Amino acid sequence: MEKIIKKPTFVYSLSILLMVIAIITVGLLFFDASVQIMLFISLMLVIPFVMRLGYSYQDVEKQIFTSMLRALQPALILIAVGTLIGAWIASGTVPALIYYGIQSISPQFFLVTTLIFCSLVSLATGSSWATLGTAGVAMMGVGYSLGVPVGLTGGAIVSGAYFGDKISPLSDTTNLAPAVVGTDIFTHIKHMLWTTVPAYTITAIIFTIIGLNSGGGSVNSAEVNTLTSYLTDTFNLGFVPFIPAVVLFTLLIMKKPAITSIFVGAMVGAVVAIVYQGFAIADVFAVLYSGYAAESGIAIVDTLLIRGGLLSMLPMMLIFLIALGLGGLLEKSGILETIIRSFASKIKSTGMLTFITSISSYLTLGLGGTFSFAGVMTGTVMKPVYQRFNLRPENLSRTMEDSATQSAPLLPWTASGVFTATALGIPATAYIPFSFLAMFTLFFTLLYGFTGFTMKKEERIEESEEELPA
Repeated sequence: MEKIIKKPTFVYSLSILLMVIAIITVGLLFFDASVQIMLFISLMLVIPFVMRLGYSYQDVEKQIFTSMLRALQPALILIAVGTLIGAWIASGTVPALIYYGIQSISPQFFLVTTLIFCSLVSLATGSSWATLGTAGVAMMGVGYSLGVPVGLTGGAIVSGAYFGDKISPLSDTTNLAPAVVGTDIFTHIKHMLWTTVPAYTITAIIFTIIGLNSGGGSVNSAEVNTLTSYLTDTFNLGFVPFIPAVVLFTLLIMKKPAITSIFVGAMVGAVVAIVYQGFAIADVFAVLYSGYAAESGIAIVDTLLIRGGLLSMLPMMLIFLIALGLGGLLEKSGILETIIRSFASKIKSTGMLTFITSISSYLTLGLGGTFSFAGVMTGTVMKPVYQRFNLRPENLSRTMEDSATQSAPLLPWTASGVFTATALGIPATAYIPFSFLAMFTLFFTLLYGFTGFTMKKEERIEESEEELPA
């Protein structure tokens, strides 16, 4: 007997989507549950609703696995990235970047230096949270000693931390966004530069002008002295620790494959750690697997340096697998298509498409509390609409990051908002008015959307993936 596959109604589809949103939101906000377990629960609960449309369990399982296959490449990149972070800490690459960044501080240029310093730390580590909790804490101490308003210091820290996070190939959000929409990470990063670089330039100019007009005292921070003393006592600094970074960025500029480039960068870091820093070979292998773990007993140092390793990437790999499985199931069963069809016909221009994508990113960020949730939901829902407009997927991933990633610390109830305010020791309302990067990035995003500038078109329309078997 031939199976009859029913198309989901709008009410049925919307109910399932709201159920998923409610489950994840309640788990994250009220029970402090991990996004991974809430995504997995949602996936399991969606399965019987899809089967009610006429699909067999084998059909559903096949589609989940097919969608999860898209996570394998970014997962492999994450494994390489995890080893890279550990190796670069052991080699002194990250410590040297932090040390020389601090040494460049000048009172009148404190704000713009803080912006650049936090950008470099975040770029090197791929983590805005690690930057906020370490370099950010140190810069808040320096700001206090100089008499700089806490809101201004916080705005510079947040802008720098999230700029570096956005353009770092080591960042989880920067890996997640292109994975969800179907492009590669370096195409995604290059496309983001069109909006991020001009926004960052304007932000730097504003902080420079404010600093020049406010004068400044002398740098006197116990946090900074403790940090720099530890770095010079523990690591051999100088030019050599920068060799792994030079090698990696050279390979990337030469457009070598990302996975092999990152792996080579990690291996060069491992060699530097052995030859220049004096690590035993067995210890370096341990760092590559489980991360750098030499505890100093100094909170700011341990928070910044005890990280990396292959194991550290497993949580994000789980998000990739489960989220793509859930998104693929919602897409191929027609549930998302039904919802999209209800409003897609009303989108008549790339400008309106960009605007709706931004609004969707903000709403899902506010509901789910994390970019992981916002990226998966917005990316999955909006991807077919971008295909209808014959727009390349990096347009979507850029808009998602320009909206949800940059605004994550500006919504006080989200995970990033709570963490940022707690780490810096100031209310979110203090730094929000001075988070210039997020404001100007959104401006350029919408400007490009309505003018069509940099909105890349597909050279040809790709064949759609197979639907669930009948």
